[in-house]
Amino acid sequence: MELSAPAPLQRVDPAMLRPIDHILLRGDPARLALDGRSGSYSFAELEDTLGRLAGWLAGFGLGQGARVASWIAKGPVAALMPLAAPRAGLVHVPVNPLLKHAQVAHILADSGARLLIGTAARLDTLGAGDVPPDCQLHREDDAACAMSGGPTLGPSQAAPDDLAAILYTSGSTGRPKGVMLSHANLWLGAVAVADYLGMDSDDRTACVLPFSFDYGQNQLFSTWVAGGCVYPLDYLTPRDVMKLVDRRDITTLAGVPPLWVQLAELDWPAEVAAKLKRLTNSGGALTRPLVAKLRALFPQADIYPMYGLTEAFRSTYLPPALVDSHPDSMGRAIPFAEIMVVRADGSITDDDEPGELVHCGPLVAQGYWNDAPRTAERFRPAPPASIYGGMAVWSGDTVRRDADGLLFFVGRDDAMIKSAGNRISPTEIEEAAVAVPGVAEAVALGVKDDRLGQAVLLLIRADPAIVPSVAAHLKSELPNFMQPRDILVLDAFPRNPNGKIDRVALTKDYAA
Repeated sequence: MELSAPAPLQRVDPAMLRPIDHILLRGDPARLALDGRSGSYSFAELEDTLGRLAGWLAGFGLGQGARVASWIAKGPVAALMPLAAPRAGLVHVPVNPLLKHAQVAHILADSGARLLIGTAARLDTLGAGDVPPDCQLHREDDAACAMSGGPTLGPSQAAPDDLAAILYTSGSTGRPKGVMLSHANLWLGAVAVADYLGMDSDDRTACVLPFSFDYGQNQLFSTWVAGGCVYPLDYLTPRDVMKLVDRRDITTLAGVPPLWVQLAELDWPAEVAAKLKRLTNSGGALTRPLVAKLRALFPQADIYPMYGLTEAFRSTYLPPALVDSHPDSMGRAIPFAEIMVVRADGSITDDDEPGELVHCGPLVAQGYWNDAPRTAERFRPAPPASIYGGMAVWSGDTVRRDADGLLFFVGRDDAMIKSAGNRISPTEIEEAAVAVPGVAEAVALGVKDDRLGQAVLLLIRADPAIVPSVAAHLKSELPNFMQPRDILVLDAFPRNPNGKIDRVALTKDYAA
């Protein structure tokens, strides 16, 4: 089939930019904006509720730019915190609900959070030393109560470049790092996604992804900027998702490959499947067999494969019309993104020549919070050929661009493990393993898994008898998605000429 011409690169008209907390003002005040187990809200009602939550946050007197973390279940509080904190002049730090006390302690300390709002059960898991001395703890119920009455705060006058959020994402080494997102980053991301998905006020989005992810948070923003309604869901089983689609006439569902695998195994009534208009995927590639299953189950739905990185939100998407003919492609740049494939010297590659994907333009984040060295590694001046210029994200991912301008993923340069849409730091798993007495060394690798994309394989140098103790320790200290599928004991690890563990050799022997 003939490929459509690439969309023109979109310049940003400053007049279109708004503080992210203005997003609810875009919708029809009388239309439904949020619905779920905790009640329903029109756009007008949700805007009023947002004002009260922001007023409550402002009442703590934390000071402009102070960080406020949330570790809560999906619902009105979780949906409004990304807007309420910036409206109060604060910076929101969402915490993945699956994390455990050690990861939360790192995020609180690294961000310098002055306030943590969490569910009672989660706050009770925090031990001595997990919470910084100047960080207050408040239960989610306190925030929910404040939203029903109390002082209100009107729309902010934040500047486009003002910091609005810090989203923590794992790197290939060390602890998770906080990506700094401005009001403009969040606003333009919402407008871009709503635009290329063709969303409007009749759309109803099932929000099944965690709001701590940029992809999950954008479920809210892109729907609201289009005037549609969101339905937050903390699902227990894939069948819960199917029931929500049926009960609420869901039109839009965002997921990661493991969720699509599970949903494709269900027996979908034709009339329920027909309600979905679009399926969006990120956090890993869709396989050809999975695309075929989704096509058969949801013949009326458009499929949107997407590629992104938290440091620049979203980079590319593949138009639904090209999914069948080019199922392995990452597509082309989304609106407001300039995507380049460059050589090591920054020059543009030829067609089909592998190179590094570099993302330029206004979706590029402001760097890593309190981490100048790692910021300098990833955020560097744009290549000379860039139209936008300024700072760019050098992804570390190798891709190629064909003669039609479509991009194809070649490989990941770092050691990240990507499992079920989660970016996992091998170092974090290894540090937890060697904390067990008797474990001399540990290496975590990603191995191919048909359901997860990658599973974790943990190699340790230790007495085989302590494997159960290692497994038990990891279960107590790490979230479920970081748990190794297998733990293997080696007598020795291979070394490179510098005396370091030879990860390349281990990957070849155990993860190829």
